[in-house]
Amino acid sequence: MDAGLAGQGVVVTGASGGIGAACARAFAAEGARVVAHYHRGEERAQALARELGGVPVAQADLTVEADVERLFAEARDALGAVDVCAAVAGVYPEEDVAVRDLDLARFQRTIAQNLTATFLTARAFLRGLEGRESGALVLVGSTAGRFGEAGHADYAAAKSAIQVGLLLSLKNEAARLGPRVRVNAVAPGWTVSPMTRGLLEPDDVRRITRTMPLRKVAQPEDVAAQVVVLASERLSGHVTGELVTVAGGMEGRLLHAD
Repeated sequence: MDAGLAGQGVVVTGASGGIGAACARAFAAEGARVVAHYHRGEERAQALARELGGVPVAQADLTVEADVERLFAEARDALGAVDVCAAVAGVYPEEDVAVRDLDLARFQRTIAQNLTATFLTARAFLRGLEGRESGALVLVGSTAGRFGEAGHADYAAAKSAIQVGLLLSLKNEAARLGPRVRVNAVAPGWTVSPMTRGLLEPDDVRRITRTMPLRKVAQPEDVAAQVVVLASERLSGHVTGELVTVAGGMEGRLLHAD
């Protein structure tokens, strides 16, 4: 189905790999004009740009206010207008650390890399929609923000804030900017990506899918497809403030014995 995104200007953050790269590919396949953001993965971002026919890339540290403002200024220069933003970028701490042992520096870093980065991205995008009729922002949360995650309370707290408090506030504010400006979110579960490298061996998959009717791990394209649907006014024009969980039906309880 044609999502009606042809010619739309799209910024995808965290596009140098995983879900972000899949989103950039999915938007480009719909005929959208994409700016692919990266922080440190320049080589991967440039490779993606070549794959997609030379889409612009832009570097920014999304925890730095000036960097985010520059990113969107560069995107507007490249695209003319930014109609859609997929705020994908985030960081999952590798080490499991219980709250009783979690140091303040890691907690603050995780909040900055996920919640603060998403806030600054959303703010910069929405500032560019003043007086526009329409626009779409898609936030990326996590099932950790729905069910919690022992050893990663910092990450779960950040993602919960994104997909509940921030999302539900922004969807009300966005409509004041323009009558068809929408904000939605996706909450991926376990997904094959650089963020989960080394965490999805066969034994791990068997263990983590015990809470899922669909006993498989998502591919980045599974998440990207939902991002595109939510970004599309044609497909989701009367949908705002909604969270779509892309996690094989994950629940907070065991569904399988082994």
